[in-house]
Amino acid sequence: MATLVVPNPVPTPLEDVEKLRKAVQGWGTDEKALISVLGHRNADQRKLIRQAYEEHYKEDLIKRLESELSGDFEKAVYRWILDPVDRDAVLAHVALKSFNINFKVIIEIACVLSPDDLLAVKRAYQNRYNSSLEEDVASHTTGDIRKILVALVSTYRYDGKEVKSTLASSEANTLHDAIDGKAFNHEEIIRILSTRSKAQLNATFNRYKDVHGAALTKKLLDDPADELTAALRTAVRCISNPTKYFEKVIRNALNKPGTDEDALTRVIVQHAEKDLKEIKEFYYKRNSVPLEKAIAKETSGDYEAFLLTLLGADGY
Repeated sequence: MATLVVPNPVPTPLEDVEKLRKAVQGWGTDEKALISVLGHRNADQRKLIRQAYEEHYKEDLIKRLESELSGDFEKAVYRWILDPVDRDAVLAHVALKSFNINFKVIIEIACVLSPDDLLAVKRAYQNRYNSSLEEDVASHTTGDIRKILVALVSTYRYDGKEVKSTLASSEANTLHDAIDGKAFNHEEIIRILSTRSKAQLNATFNRYKDVHGAALTKKLLDDPADELTAALRTAVRCISNPTKYFEKVIRNALNKPGTDEDALTRVIVQHAEKDLKEIKEFYYKRNSVPLEKAIAKETSGDYEAFLLTLLGADGY
């Protein structure tokens, strides 16, 4: 479930843009006013706000906010105000253009989204950057990482519930044989992870654990620093239990020396309208600390206030 809190009744787009315009005019910016509007509107409402602002003031709201805000707060607001598919396209592009490519972001998008949502992100990416996500992944990676990432972003999985038990048993053994032989780049591993439905893969992962006595991810810990095995673990975790995976992303972002604001922002803005409540509850179960309290401890100012708003915890 979402943590985003939308008022009822919701103000009209014109009322919202008038409040936003007042917040960005004159000396200084009224960040609290910006948060009170944007932090309480869903994707459809934010789109109407962007359209109304441009029609009314002949100015792009996103560009205006970029010029008014700065730092982690600006980045969070920018990513939040975009349409979800455009946001994921931007996140993928940033991940690929980074000095050290963040392959985990690409895997998250490829393995967590539904087939139709992934296709929509790829269309948005192509419209925004005049190149396909597949070709940019291929041109910015090499070797085995290229093979697995290109396969994952190129797929259009069956999205149904049907599971074939015999196939799950067979492919659990196939995965075991390849991993047991340290053939982490085996084409069968890539084929299975990139083509099977999530329901089928989860049946295979469960069968693997039942027969071989350990979760597949545990068997992929042979070399924690190895990029390929890390990518394979990320794909398995995103497919098998995305809530648990994203809780760990947040936990690592908050616990590392110097908060990883990029990772923290990414999870909060991507999931506030979808399943952030489940992620938040799992965080508390895992850490015995409310996520709101942990974020308040590690962040500050308008950035903190905005994240807490998206978490449904205004004025925490």
